[in-house]
Amino acid sequence: MTPQRQQVRLRLEKRRGKPVTVAAGLVLPAAEMKELLRELKNLCGAGGTLKDGELEIQGDQREIIRRYLEGKGCRVKGG
Repeated sequence: MTPQRQQVRLRLEKRRGKPVTVAAGLVLPAAEMKELLRELKNLCGAGGTLKDGELEIQGDQREIIRRYLEGKGCRVKGG
């Protein structure tokens, strides 16, 4: 499935008092998810991980991630 046909949900969570931006709803092969995570980490200048099919980026990065994913053609909700 291509990113253009997907709907992504962004949310901000607190982990040990620190913000974490979570992008859920992407259904991509593992290699593509890892590549997307790498691109987002570089773009945001923050750490991150892939956990249970969700991308987690340290800090409140919702606007940066929203603009990036919308530029790729994804529909983004939340955040």
